[in-house]
Amino acid sequence: MDDTLGTLIDEPGFPGMPAPAQVTAATPYRVLARKYRPQTFDDLIGQGAMVRTLANAFEANRIPQAWMLTGVRGVGKTTTARILARGLNYVRAGQPDTGPTVVMPELGLHCQAIMESRHLDVLEMDAASHTGIDDVRGIIDGIRYGPVSARYKVYIVDEVHMLSEKAFNAFLKTLEEPPPHAKFVFATTEIRKVPVTILSRCQRFDLRRVEADVLSVHLNKICAAEHVEAEPKAVAAIVRAAEGSVRDALSLLDQAIAHGAGAVSGASVRDMLGLADRGRIVDLFQAAMRGDIPATFSELRGQYESGADPAVVLSDLAGFTHLVTRLKLVPEAAAADPSLSDVERARGAEFAQTLSIRALSRAWQILLKAIPEVQAAPRPLAAAEMALVRLAYAADLPTPDEALRGLKNEAASAGGSDGGARSLPAQRPAAAAPEEPPPPPRPLVAAVPGGGSPQAAPPPPAVAAPPQPAGPRLGRLEDLVALADERRDITLKMALERDVHLVRFEEGRLEFRLAEGGRTTLATDLSRALEAWTGRRWLVALSKDPGAPTLAAAAIETKENRHRDAASHPLVREVLARFPGAQIIGVRDKTAEVGADVAAVESLTPPDAAGVGEDEDAEG
Repeated sequence: MDDTLGTLIDEPGFPGMPAPAQVTAATPYRVLARKYRPQTFDDLIGQGAMVRTLANAFEANRIPQAWMLTGVRGVGKTTTARILARGLNYVRAGQPDTGPTVVMPELGLHCQAIMESRHLDVLEMDAASHTGIDDVRGIIDGIRYGPVSARYKVYIVDEVHMLSEKAFNAFLKTLEEPPPHAKFVFATTEIRKVPVTILSRCQRFDLRRVEADVLSVHLNKICAAEHVEAEPKAVAAIVRAAEGSVRDALSLLDQAIAHGAGAVSGASVRDMLGLADRGRIVDLFQAAMRGDIPATFSELRGQYESGADPAVVLSDLAGFTHLVTRLKLVPEAAAADPSLSDVERARGAEFAQTLSIRALSRAWQILLKAIPEVQAAPRPLAAAEMALVRLAYAADLPTPDEALRGLKNEAASAGGSDGGARSLPAQRPAAAAPEEPPPPPRPLVAAVPGGGSPQAAPPPPAVAAPPQPAGPRLGRLEDLVALADERRDITLKMALERDVHLVRFEEGRLEFRLAEGGRTTLATDLSRALEAWTGRRWLVALSKDPGAPTLAAAAIETKENRHRDAASHPLVREVLARFPGAQIIGVRDKTAEVGADVAAVESLTPPDAAGVGEDEDAEG
């Protein structure tokens, strides 16, 4: 039985077992991000300042004990740490030891092992999975021993911000005074989470996002090395989606090559990323800013049916709004962006000449608030359409100052039409009339016959504002306090009583010294409140003069004086002497009370008491 089984397995035609001649060692595929990982400092792109600093430090033998590499994802922090470890231990075979260097024309004795993360003297630790003090204690215990074969023992700690507080504290002494043979390289994406005590012991390098033009050249080189044809539009779309991350760009390029079966086209990249055509985004922007709702809906639905995500469409729309704003303010810097298409650059410049900054800012705010709404909506397309409706009708929305001015004008017109009487709301009819459709939005960009360049819409005719009604007159600070109480602004009333040392008060002008601890915005708040309450502009200014005591301090002083006068009265002193422990709780002004009683009695007395019987209506 065993012989038969062995015979079957050895036969070339056995199912599932290839013939001996067909068994080959298949080379595993390596993704582009690993295949084209930089090996030397010359291969690093976009980090020229860091490379120059390290080269000067190595040449002058000013090598610190620790480096801190920080930056966004995919800019080369871990790769730089390995290259740094290789440069610290670079020794050419058969050549004398010249010390650390950044010039590595060929592989040294330790280079291959360091690049493959298997060198005994270059230890890499992932702080995301080794966060405790025990992991750091292992480093501290092993650092006392010298390197096995290399020049330095290098510790690379990736995502160092994930270490616990106790682990960071355990690092402090060793990091400040390590042995001469030990070097530390830390990498993190969250530099703010690293304690300052750790940062102060490291030489920090902020790795920048790779610029779009540099990243485009790098991707084109890789496509040429891989014998892949890539359209410029496709490369620009990948660079824009990568946002300065080399690893993200290479991952997207790898995916685009697989998606396009070896050819990278703009259409395939748009389909892969769920993007919309940049030219159609510009068409959607023009239709929305022109106030053409049917064209806006048709263009959005067309992009949606082509596979574009509504949230991505609004995000691209917001990006184009930002581009138009940059072209309007800094046209030279924006036009030099290599990630822009010709359509974006040409038509964006046309919009920049016609649209105002206020219109662009309003469109940006609408789109910025609409993107998370669309992402969270159960029906993203409907949410995106409603957002574009808001954008199309944005031309009819007044600014806050225009709205406030219109409300004041309406209030003045209503008050003057009936002689100051308060108008009553009209009674609702039994059968309400059908609601009229809303008026079409006034376009921010006027339509041009023949599809020409957009032109600015003519502004609405100016309407002269009616004269403002006269407000209350204020003659002293107490009148202002009473007015604040009447308007139920308790915060401002208390501030006027406690924080204002009056220097000058006259109609239209208020000057005071702010009490210690008073809010610094009191002058601005008073000016705004006085203009709203009185209908006139007031000049409210702070002064360095001492000014009068605050109303609260004056009230306290008046109360104390009344208590003191009452206590000095002979009758009160005699009462206090006869009743030990008695205290004066309050002092009431009897003169004011008597005056009030007399006024009340006079109000109840008939105007002609002697002639009551003579009036025939008096009995009633």
